[in-house]
Amino acid sequence: MIARMQYLILQNSGEVMTSLLAELQGEDELFASANTLACVEMHLLRMAQTLAHWPEPLRLRLVQLDWHGWGRLQGLLESDGQPRREEVWYGIHALVPATLELIAQLRQKEPAWFELDF
Repeated sequence: MIARMQYLILQNSGEVMTSLLAELQGEDELFASANTLACVEMHLLRMAQTLAHWPEPLRLRLVQLDWHGWGRLQGLLESDGQPRREEVWYGIHALVPATLELIAQLRQKEPAWFELDF
């Protein structure tokens, strides 16, 4: 059940970021918009923190995930580390899509991990 809730958190954050970024023309516009950037960074941090608590058996099934990249991004966002423009852009365009795709594939292969058991 925990994996299911974590999956939903990741999926929701990915969807919110997609809608926030849909209207933007590119990297410069994102980083010029303080409010949009803050919201995107909040969702990136939420995803990084969720993945940091991902169950170990599932982490081992997602060896191709860039765990180091997520950990670095989490550290930068939690500490308000600067500069982080490249890391945030990498998170948006590489970490998020790859992570959501890999987890969706795992969910198809091993649905029992993502079932709701009460």
